[in-house]
Amino acid sequence: GDAPSPATGVLLLSLACFAALAAAVALVETPALDRAIRDGLLALASPALVGFLEVANRAGDKHVLVPAVALFFLVFRRARERWWVWVVLMVAAPLLEGLLKELFERPRPEGGGLAFPSGHATAAAAFFGAVFYAAGALDSPRVRMAVRTLALVAVILVALARVVLRAHWPSDVLAGAALGLALASAAALMAGARYAPAEEG
Repeated sequence: GDAPSPATGVLLLSLACFAALAAAVALVETPALDRAIRDGLLALASPALVGFLEVANRAGDKHVLVPAVALFFLVFRRARERWWVWVVLMVAAPLLEGLLKELFERPRPEGGGLAFPSGHATAAAAFFGAVFYAAGALDSPRVRMAVRTLALVAVILVALARVVLRAHWPSDVLAGAALGLALASAAALMAGARYAPAEEG
């Protein structure tokens, strides 16, 4: 038979990561590692870094991601063939994240609201995960690598921003990233693994 899609591996790994974080948060109110990592990041947060991350943080904001989805379909021709899969992904991500927040009822480290998982991290990982998979259809290996690298960097920066901007614990953003990547991987599998250069398919 055919070799399993890389998306299958990412899906399973992401789900395992989310399950482990969810178990830790359910069993321990604030794991010591959470506090230690957060304290370390906040200690490194210079005014310049905070300013940079305030901008990067917008990559996980719905006001940026909604128009970005339109750009996604403009850039990735093959994604338009199964457009509904990617639209369902971008709708499902915030709905599922919201339900999980209500389920875990974990307070944020500062201020009001629920924390687990991070909505910004979930949305960013879902969208940029979709970009990562769709980039597989780009003909130029160099462009493909550049787009995929930028997509991963965007997810990391949004996750980092949510901790440095004091909105979340590290486990909140890791869980959000894992959830978003799991959803993006599921979408890629549902889209039928059609995201490879034409000469390979």
